[in-house]
Amino acid sequence: MDEQDRGRADSIDPADQWVLNPDTGEYELRLVPSAPQSPPPGARRSDSRESGHTPRDRTATLEREAGKTTGREIPLQRRQRAKPEQSAGRRSRRPAKKKSKAKKALIWTGGTMAFILVATGAAAYTYLKHLEGNVTTTDIGSAGKQGFSKDDAFNVLIIGTDKRTGRGNEGYGDKGSVGHADTNVLLHVSKDRTNATAMSIPRDLVVDIPDCPTKLADDTEKVIPGTEGARFNTSLGQDGRDPGCTMRTVEAVTGIPVDHFMMADFNAVKTLTSAVEGVDVCLEQPVNDADSHLKLPAGDSTIAGEQALAFLRTRHSWGNAGDLDRIKVQQQFLGSLMRKMASGDTLTSPTKLVSLAEAATKALTVDTGIGTVSSLKDVALELKKVPTKNISFMTVLVLDNPADGPIHKTVIVNPDLAPPVFDAIKNDVSFTEVKEPKEKKQEKDPEAALLKGAKSGASEVRVRVLNGGAENGSAQRTLEWLQNKKGVLKSENAGSLPDDRTQSGTTLEYGPDQASQARELAALMGLRGSAMKPGESVINAQGLAAMTLTLGKDFKGAGVSFSSPKTAPKVEGSSTANEVKCAS
Repeated sequence: MDEQDRGRADSIDPADQWVLNPDTGEYELRLVPSAPQSPPPGARRSDSRESGHTPRDRTATLEREAGKTTGREIPLQRRQRAKPEQSAGRRSRRPAKKKSKAKKALIWTGGTMAFILVATGAAAYTYLKHLEGNVTTTDIGSAGKQGFSKDDAFNVLIIGTDKRTGRGNEGYGDKGSVGHADTNVLLHVSKDRTNATAMSIPRDLVVDIPDCPTKLADDTEKVIPGTEGARFNTSLGQDGRDPGCTMRTVEAVTGIPVDHFMMADFNAVKTLTSAVEGVDVCLEQPVNDADSHLKLPAGDSTIAGEQALAFLRTRHSWGNAGDLDRIKVQQQFLGSLMRKMASGDTLTSPTKLVSLAEAATKALTVDTGIGTVSSLKDVALELKKVPTKNISFMTVLVLDNPADGPIHKTVIVNPDLAPPVFDAIKNDVSFTEVKEPKEKKQEKDPEAALLKGAKSGASEVRVRVLNGGAENGSAQRTLEWLQNKKGVLKSENAGSLPDDRTQSGTTLEYGPDQASQARELAALMGLRGSAMKPGESVINAQGLAAMTLTLGKDFKGAGVSFSSPKTAPKVEGSSTANEVKCAS
């Protein structure tokens, strides 16, 4: 934060800025600038200079307008300070007010986690009307949702770019970078708000970037061709790709639809950590990194500004000096920053809260679906409901890319371990222990009775796998999974159905004497009762009766359950926001 911003924040008397909104019955913070500010490029900001009114006139006007809205006049003493002769005698004491829901939302969501924190901090201060002018928006078209729903689970992609924008950032990132997706966190917030998952996506993950419709400055649309076998970070910036392209890439890789994005640059970390007067970190050994210029002793330290950014950019001093180890350290930093934001020292300091609001919104770009005051307020109120102990940090499970040879530079999605994690997030399953709401109803399976009864054992299952609408190669991958992972050795590839006979759902057809085999295979694959089709058996290559497993368009991948998982898999290296860990 520069001196102008700091002076502006300190000159505000927060007690005078909380104004009762007659429409909601809650107090809202009406922040009035104490000094003229130049609006950012492309943004129009309400300013008292335009109307000739003073800041106090503006506050009074807001309150008068609120009174007109409800037909009630706000009492004069709510709009004016006491005259000198009224305050000369005994001072009147205002009764202590209980914090309103709006204030609690403002306090709790003053920040959650670094880049995620940028998003949360911005949302928390939507009561500060003038801050909307700080936020830059991008129209991502059909890549995300056009609005925010308070009744659903939601997924927000937090992007930290490596673009060297802002003073003092010349030494970070790639010189001349168009702004790639350098740090990426997919934040999932559960429908019942009992938990959230923050999954980091490595920048060096090799993915297929899909075709991306992108809106241009003249409101026309251009489709940017996709790229196979590209690094994830090139889903942003490269060839003119916008954040919507990164969102589409996330869904293509994980199967998880992304609703919104929030993006920040290097200045976000510097300004936010300075606004809260530093973040506590812990190191197992001293660090003196020649690349990032980070120099810290072993043990506890408090870092802010340039030093905080250097901490997050450091790679060669952690673990195996790779991006995956840096991600772990970044997650530890994010948890510590969230704890600092939620601390009493921060929450009881109006100056820190105001400074944090300015810092967050100036470094933030969001999609138009949440780019309004009301939408960001709703995001804030929903985020505040999640307990910090139930916010899980994890990283996409990966393998070294075999195409790299002996020197590993990139990674690929682990085809065995990653899909169940993606599936759990997509189906809103918590990675921490939470109490299931009593009113939550389990989805009923009308054909569940077909799954009940004795099972034959995997070694007795005879099945032919047929591709009936799934991705090319799905039958072979499923066959290999069944044989190598589940011991279903009496299985074979039956090829594919013609295009005009494909089906939307996966089915398992079996003869009258194969019910126990069908139940065994259904249990192994997570098939629902509705997928079970009592019928006729077929003859396999060995001349024996076999079942027919037809993979439909709902097939998610070999080993991925067709039923919504009830519990999330254990993820190695995961942590929660309330844990304190030391970087190593």
